[in-house]
Amino acid sequence: MDFTPDALLARAAHDLSPRAGELACQVEEALRRDVPELWEDPEVRASQNIAERVAGALFALEYNIPPGDIEPPAADLERARRLARHGTPVSVLLRAYRLGQGVVVDRILEQMPRLTDDPRLICATTQRLIARTTQFLDRTSERGVAAYQEEWDRRLRGRMATVNEASTRIGTTLDIARTAQELADLAAENFADLVTVDLLDSVLPGPGKREPGVFTLRRVAHRTGEGESPVVTTDVAEVHTCAPGSPEQSALVTGLASRYDADTSTSDPGLSGGVAQIHSILVAPLCTRGTTLGVARFYRLRATEPFDDADLLFVQDIVARAATAIDNALRYTRMRANALALQRSFLPRHTTGQNTLEIAYRYLPAAAELGVGGDWYDIIPLSGARVALVVGDVVGHGIHAAATMGRLRTAVRTLADIDLPPDELLTHLDDVVIRLSAEAVADADTQDEGDLGATCLYAVYDPVSRRCNLARAGHVLPVMVTSDGVVDMVDLPPGPPLGLGGLPFESAEIDLPDGSLLALYTDGLVEARDHDIETGITRLRGALARPSDSLEDACDFVVKTLLPDQPEDDVALVLARAVGLADRHVATWELEADPAIVSRTRSAVSRQLADWGLEGLDFTAELVVSELVTNAIRYGRPPIRLRLIHDHALMCEVTDDSSTTPHLRRARVFDEGGRGLLLVGQLARHWGTRHARHGKTVWAELDDSAGLVTLDLDLDLELDPV
Repeated sequence: MDFTPDALLARAAHDLSPRAGELACQVEEALRRDVPELWEDPEVRASQNIAERVAGALFALEYNIPPGDIEPPAADLERARRLARHGTPVSVLLRAYRLGQGVVVDRILEQMPRLTDDPRLICATTQRLIARTTQFLDRTSERGVAAYQEEWDRRLRGRMATVNEASTRIGTTLDIARTAQELADLAAENFADLVTVDLLDSVLPGPGKREPGVFTLRRVAHRTGEGESPVVTTDVAEVHTCAPGSPEQSALVTGLASRYDADTSTSDPGLSGGVAQIHSILVAPLCTRGTTLGVARFYRLRATEPFDDADLLFVQDIVARAATAIDNALRYTRMRANALALQRSFLPRHTTGQNTLEIAYRYLPAAAELGVGGDWYDIIPLSGARVALVVGDVVGHGIHAAATMGRLRTAVRTLADIDLPPDELLTHLDDVVIRLSAEAVADADTQDEGDLGATCLYAVYDPVSRRCNLARAGHVLPVMVTSDGVVDMVDLPPGPPLGLGGLPFESAEIDLPDGSLLALYTDGLVEARDHDIETGITRLRGALARPSDSLEDACDFVVKTLLPDQPEDDVALVLARAVGLADRHVATWELEADPAIVSRTRSAVSRQLADWGLEGLDFTAELVVSELVTNAIRYGRPPIRLRLIHDHALMCEVTDDSSTTPHLRRARVFDEGGRGLLLVGQLARHWGTRHARHGKTVWAELDDSAGLVTLDLDLDLELDPV
């Protein structure tokens, strides 16, 4: 039987129509699996009109109805509005549309081989099907997104109106209790059914003190909305404590607002009667300029919609305004709070995953009355699977020390990116400190800060050679624990503190076999008023000698053994256990300075990648290696060595005895060369050059994302020197 594409498509849809219910179930199953957000709330579940949509789509295809004449179900628009009200991203709506389209298209395509064996007709019909369903999907998506955006804008306008109202209603006086009550009143009148506001007793005027590990709160305001609500049993001015693990404690510790579904773990012990009506809670800390003053809780009853993530952001804005107003009466805490927030923002939030070092670290700020210091640490991935470990300490406390620490940490990262040896890096860092000190002296606002000084320890671990290169600038010596449990100090050449200038820094290289532990720390860990630094180091060595199940446990034990609950100085501690790279993960070739060697090198690389199971990188790696080796032969000096390292990515390194550094340049149209390095830069995730005392190494890092890009280039390219 002869078909046109439209006729074949209509016949396929006709044959599939009796199984529309089955097809709708398949669509629903796919949506439940891949878009679970649509089933989190009964009001937005997509199953309510899937059958209607599927039947309508098959009907339109069977009778060749133009996509523009098909009216999507009205429930789609209402669902889009509900998604907006519930704070669900619009991408969820669009993903559901695309997923449903894909299931329907697949089922229709399965019908075609049964109706015809003409591949050209099937191809033409497939194109026709995709075009029509895409047009319908575009129209449906446009209407859904428009409805979603309309509802979103309406809610946004309401929130903005409440925010504007907060700017005039909250903070009308400098009375703390009055300001907190203004926050509760505004929230209860606009978006919450019940509000409570508690402040830390320690920040309120009076004898209130904070016990270690205990948050003592004082109720300063509460307000219930209209209708029946739970009874607030904790009266204004009454003191209570946060239960361990409670949402209030989490908010006060982390400084982050959170959203909860009500259950026994989140219910407020200060409420009674009607608690079962609560189904959604927001817990927001009162924070301003880095200081946490207390916590506010917002409740919604089952008669209203639950809070969503957009409400979370909105509430944070309102609470921030109230906290700023309260903070105007508590200015004495501003300096330390700002310094603490500044310092934590400069410290690394997490370390990049390393396969060659197992790392654990701790940072503990000084006691409140001493102010924040300038201790810092960092873990920096380098080329060749190497890792840099940094620990430093800026002299002094307060915002000035914290800001200086951030600038030095940034400088260290910048210098590390160009692969400077530890002694040279500290020399450049010393120049940075000298310049910063000169700027501070010239600035009248900072002249009372005194001379700027800092100490630093910089170490680079090479997992291939199992060696570590270290240099220090006035810093305490690191401690090494061998795999058999021997603990000893690492003997390093003494170096002057940063900022003195004129004195050299020296580095030392030590063996760091697999299983060895290296401890880097600041003097706050081993030095205190009740004992000297030698006593502290002895205690540290004893703590590190104790076997531990993990580095995290070892960190906790060291901190618990050596430090009080509130240390007198900032403390930074980094523990790193060497893992190393197995010999099977490294391949090295000594190459002749002969262009003919390039093709044999490509073959050797291909065989090595096959052994490692990296056939997917074969072509890319061969091309990169070919360019780097060719460049070394043309512009470098022998000996030439190629090394491949298989770690979390594939690293290609070509070393020669020349110090000439290749650089990118833009080749003209008729130039025969000059495009090789551009190609390497496009294919590699990272690439660069590091210098040794003799020669250089050009390296490139490849991973699964590496691939050819569309460039108007000749594949016979070269790398140009400086």
